[in-house]
Amino acid sequence: MDAAVHKRFLDYRERHEYFGRKVAILSYEEFAPLDAEHRDLAKIGDEERDDEEEARFVELSKILFRD
Repeated sequence: MDAAVHKRFLDYRERHEYFGRKVAILSYEEFAPLDAEHRDLAKIGDEERDDEEEARFVELSKILFRD
């Protein structure tokens, strides 16, 4: 288990308690690939993402409770 991903998972769980009470919480196994995809899209940057990538980035941000 990657320590950085684990820390982001713990942060996600804390945010879920506050923001996601009506949504099922993700397990670590579900969280890790979504986190990796979100980070990859974030690396591309706002100006470089196409419409499809931007829509996916926004969707993942909502799922992971990120701003």
